[in-house]
Amino acid sequence: MPSRSTPSRISIPGITISGPVGALVAAVVLGIVNAVLRPILVILSLPVEILTLGLFTFIINAALFYLVGHLGLGLSVNGFGAALIGSIVLSIVSYVLSMLFAPRTGRV
Repeated sequence: MPSRSTPSRISIPGITISGPVGALVAAVVLGIVNAVLRPILVILSLPVEILTLGLFTFIINAALFYLVGHLGLGLSVNGFGAALIGSIVLSIVSYVLSMLFAPRTGRV
């Protein structure tokens, strides 16, 4: 008898999502927070950004992810390390999706 396969999920220790609606709400809030606060934080931390060759952006992304996780909107983040890993996974998924759905140019 074949066994049922469960859908594959990305599981990051320390990060829980309450459900699809919670994920959607958290994604919208994270998008708004990234659009408003991230440019300000990048400009304020410009000397550190230059010294670290842009790697400090990971810390800024993790801090914003951690902030949204503590707003109680369906995303729960337990610790800054989990927020750092979660923001890196989110960046990778966002990059892959943008490559898949980006408009094609006339290049061959």
